[in-house]
Amino acid sequence: MQDTIEIKQLGHEFFDQSLELSEFAFQLKKSAEQKERLRAMSLEEPADRWAIFANDQLAAQVTVLDLQTYVAGKVFSMGGVANVATWPEYRRRGYVAKLLVHAIQEMKKKGQLLSFLSPFSFSFYRKFGWETYTEHKLYTIETKQLPPRSPYAGQMVREVDYAPLHSIYERYAVQYNGALQRSEHWWKYRIPQRKPGSVVTYRNSDGDKQGYLIYEVRDRMMTVHELIYLKEEARRALWSFIAQHDSMIDRVQFRAPVDDLLADTLGDPRIKQEIVPHFMARIVDAEAFISSYPFLQGKQVQCMIELHDEYAPWNTGKYEWSIDEEGNGTLSRLSDEETMRTEGIALDIGALSAWLMGYRSGRQLSGYQRIQGDLEAINRLQNRIPEHKTYLSDFF
Repeated sequence: MQDTIEIKQLGHEFFDQSLELSEFAFQLKKSAEQKERLRAMSLEEPADRWAIFANDQLAAQVTVLDLQTYVAGKVFSMGGVANVATWPEYRRRGYVAKLLVHAIQEMKKKGQLLSFLSPFSFSFYRKFGWETYTEHKLYTIETKQLPPRSPYAGQMVREVDYAPLHSIYERYAVQYNGALQRSEHWWKYRIPQRKPGSVVTYRNSDGDKQGYLIYEVRDRMMTVHELIYLKEEARRALWSFIAQHDSMIDRVQFRAPVDDLLADTLGDPRIKQEIVPHFMARIVDAEAFISSYPFLQGKQVQCMIELHDEYAPWNTGKYEWSIDEEGNGTLSRLSDEETMRTEGIALDIGALSAWLMGYRSGRQLSGYQRIQGDLEAINRLQNRIPEHKTYLSDFF
């Protein structure tokens, strides 16, 4: 018998049902205290929660968090896709696909120009237009390999909460494409949930906060949740502080941006370093995103492009992509009767997302045919895209 299905927005009256599905799907078991904290977080958190009900039973769900992210130093509205789950008896019926398409449509209505997610399968979400946009280095360092302790002019201050970290984090995050602009709610709920432990800030001799550390020590392992610094002085001081734990630990493990050069500062650079793909991104509204994107100033550029986006058909079409001397970009759709007047390029929404997020260059994408067409045109566009590395120190 065919299911009667309906997509509904999940109100807070469905919290217990939704949490039950999440616990099952992600193999989690929350204590009563943790459930109440999640309930409080859910009540306050800006988000849309969607579900498919099959024969009036909750079958599948997805959450779209209302977030902000940095791209080329500018803040963009972003829909963070999370909590994608289906009961086993309803799997392989296309319910997740229906929810994802619905979520993309709703994000466009809300003006969320980007969407990020952490995939259970990169290939699965790639079909729907998301593409890898960031990775991180995972370091594992034996105690004997730590940077040597050295004196520093400032002082370490042990903090009782996360409030003193916000201003440091924002000055750091704006350097990276795809880092979150963290809200007060995020610091209140998400950071303590994902990154519990001790919190210390480094303050220079003038008392200015220049860096911080969130870390845990357990079973002779130090796990560094965040090591954020604004100056080299703070970086050295924080590593000296980590080395002060040498009698308690055998190793340190932490994640850092892929452009981190820790090994260059070590006496023994042969530490364990893994490059780990982290999150995926997709552009939700290509015309609006390009018109908001802060391109570099320079000589005016025009290029014909053919864009394909199976699950957001408003993006699919042939366009003239222009960037003026001031760095303002536009996508002007060509009518069905018009043809591309010059040789141009063709790509899908995933490739465009990876390109404009700064994860891959146009030349790299062209090299394995994610972008096809005129390499000179690709290079002209590339010259107008600001160079920013990608990094996301959060998870959702």
